[in-house]
Amino acid sequence: MDFLPSSVLFCCTHNAVRSPMAEGLMKRLHGSQVFVDSVGVHPGETDPFVIEVMQEVGVDISKHKVKSFEDLKDDSFDYIISLSPHAQHKAVDLTRYMACEVVFWNTFDPTLVEGSRETRLTAYREVRDRLQQRILGIFPPIQGGAF
Repeated sequence: MDFLPSSVLFCCTHNAVRSPMAEGLMKRLHGSQVFVDSVGVHPGETDPFVIEVMQEVGVDISKHKVKSFEDLKDDSFDYIISLSPHAQHKAVDLTRYMACEVVFWNTFDPTLVEGSRETRLTAYREVRDRLQQRILGIFPPIQGGAF
């Protein structure tokens, strides 16, 4: 991408894992140039594993407030990036009254992984790292970027 959008919205099913990760990573990379927000179709509660794995890469999302599409203060975004099929449907609905680019990044839900604490954290790290790669791929750092 040769330019940065002025605003990006990440959305997933609960705004508790995937979209807060993406929001935090994008803010770290372009937060001073791009307005970034995240929402869920059915808001849940921020997952403690998300806070932990994001801290590992220097992104503090401990104060993240879970929101739904209905909680959005701004309803004008250049890009809406949906991370779950459920959120994709809601994002496409927004295009009926908002001119924006909707992108679907079907992203695994790490809350589905069972096992030891370390096994579960590994799944969260894999999702975080994949989101970071995708964000860097579409919104690469500008000279002196954070990543």
